[in-house]
Amino acid sequence: MSRTVRRSRAVALLAVLCAVVLTLSGCVLLPGQDAAPSPNPSATNGTPPDLKAFYTQQVQWAGCEKSFECTKVTVPVDYAHPTGDTIALQLIRKRAGGARVGSLVMNPGGPGASGYTMVRDSLDQVTSRTLRQRFDVVSFDPRGVDRSAGITCLTDAQRDAYREDASDPATAAGFARATELQRQLATACRQHSGPVLAHMDTVSAARDLDVIRAVLGETKLTYLGYSYGTQLGATYADLFPRRAGRLVLDGAVDPSLSNEQLTLGQAQAFEKALHSWAEACPQDSSCAFSSADEGVALVRKLLADAERDPMTVADGRKATVSMLASGLVLPLYNQQSWKALDVAVANAASGDPGDLVRFSDLGADREQDGHYSANSMVAFQAVTCLDYPMQTAPDAMRQDAAALQKASPTLGKFFAYGGLTCASWPFKPVSAPHPLHAEGAEPIVVIGTTGDPATPIAWARSLAAQLQSGRLITFQGEGHTAYGQGNTCVVGAVDGYLLNGTVPQNGLSCGT
Repeated sequence: MSRTVRRSRAVALLAVLCAVVLTLSGCVLLPGQDAAPSPNPSATNGTPPDLKAFYTQQVQWAGCEKSFECTKVTVPVDYAHPTGDTIALQLIRKRAGGARVGSLVMNPGGPGASGYTMVRDSLDQVTSRTLRQRFDVVSFDPRGVDRSAGITCLTDAQRDAYREDASDPATAAGFARATELQRQLATACRQHSGPVLAHMDTVSAARDLDVIRAVLGETKLTYLGYSYGTQLGATYADLFPRRAGRLVLDGAVDPSLSNEQLTLGQAQAFEKALHSWAEACPQDSSCAFSSADEGVALVRKLLADAERDPMTVADGRKATVSMLASGLVLPLYNQQSWKALDVAVANAASGDPGDLVRFSDLGADREQDGHYSANSMVAFQAVTCLDYPMQTAPDAMRQDAAALQKASPTLGKFFAYGGLTCASWPFKPVSAPHPLHAEGAEPIVVIGTTGDPATPIAWARSLAAQLQSGRLITFQGEGHTAYGQGNTCVVGAVDGYLLNGTVPQNGLSCGT
């Protein structure tokens, strides 16, 4: 079983826990159904003839989720064969509260995260009031994700079993077991998902983004992307530099790095974040230890104990080491969640790992009733296996595992053997890592956070340097991504650029 941690954005933790799933509505005129030109003809200039029907489709927005509007946009499954199968992308929009200047399109990351859910549940956390007043804020579920022809692989019970498995690929038996689990997963995904499974790569998603831009009537794309959303946005700018307007990429992924290099950097960054949390914890009365070293030692003991003899939680499931590791990692994404991690670790040390299991459930989209509300886990895998050629040779994976263990003594082993996730995948990679330059694009603002555990600051520096028009903002702080943390320096720079075109000084540093 893959232990690679998703490059995703964790926001509004309590809001997600308490969110209620409501019914949405929306309709669309499909290509070929007398589609009329976009209200803004310049939005479709230069469209290839074989894609014109998609770019000029008319959509009708309908009220949904109490105060939002929803619609669907039709795109080809395979852009190389646009007359073939199509899918409908689910969009959600919050109308500007004041004098509208245009549409701001957002992506929350993942890959595999739902933009629809982010806007519905966390709009106030991921945008400023200033942006909400002036922009129609739009997001969507990318192809193959949730409401946009979401791929299906396992039943809820099967997903529970998959997540609870704690086979150690470092052993011969564990390697064989993990290989078989991945083979079963890949087979199930192919059996139960539609043709989009073979076309969930980032380039295809970026081409979808251009169709969305045109359908919204925008000549250029205004965009705010978090985490993997930075890779999607940079890919868009590289494909369509003249249509890339004001783009902000927060929590940047370096597109030139291999999956193995990304995993190593992430393991190091999460280890650093774990130590930062352990240093801060003793300041709170709920902390179970008195020093950072003692805290890290306690976490390692909890993981080692779970590996030998996992405890049982209230609903009868086993708190396996894989569950505890993912439960520890999730709160590290957001410094505001550290106090909850204080309590969770203290309870686990007292014999109750329930809080850590609930964190693991939250990261895996599992509701308290045992139902999985989204497909982010398998969507992440589908995108990653198409975007990255992986190291799948056993000896090479063992070497990577040793490097991960050295770089991250507490968490490194849970990042290892990621190549197994794609070794049995039914579709080969369609691209490979390479620098993105987006020559001719308007200034692209890239933001990195010095203590970011999921997208290390070095990746933001690298992406900003690769992009011909890249402008780097550094946030001196903890947590994954910067804009949603409310820092006035970051918010002012981003809002000033998106609204007024004021380009931030390259290298701008914003303190906590």
